[in-house]
Formats: sequence, structure tokens, C-alpha cells
Amino acid sequence: MSIASDDPSSPGSTLIAVKAVPGAKRDEIVGRLGDRLKIRVSAPPEGGKANKAICKLLATTLGVRAKDVEVVRGHASAEKTLRVSGIKASDVEGSW
Repeated sequence: MSIASDDPSSPGSTLIAVKAVPGAKRDEIVGRLGDRLKIRVSAPPEGGKANKAICKLLATTLGVRAKDVEVVRGHASAEKTLRVSGIKASDVEGSW
């Protein structure tokens, strides 16, 4: 199963399927959970705080700028799709 795929609408970008767990004790990327990447963040799921924390954590882990990571689907859901600019899907897959 693949957690990442090349974004056909934005060349040079990757889509990553994420299972978000807001309100955790600490920020961490847990690893694969089926066809998604499970990410825990301490930020609450209010006002986009958890989404922002997820984007920042993923950017730091992948070595890209925070502004290069954005939620494109599932803004108010635990199951999200994030777009990461400047990285290939194969590079993401190799990380987890």
C-alpha cells in the first residue's frame, strides 16, 4: 500500500494520505497505518491549529519549508490529504 503519490495537478509535488491524531501528549510521526501515515500532534483540533502543527512536523521531517506543505483535503477530518512541494513520492515512501 502506498501512502504517497505524485500529484497530477501540480508537477513536482506529492500527495500524502494522513491519519491525524490531535491532542496527543507529543508531536510525532508514528508510522504507517494501513494506507495512511499516522501523525500525532499536541495541538487541539480547533481553528486549524492541529493542521498547522501537522504541516510543520511533516515539513521538518522531510526537510522542506513549512510553506511547502498544505492540507488539500480533510481540513476538519482525521483523514487528510497533504500536498508537499519539491519532493517525489518515491522519496516519501522510503521514509516510512
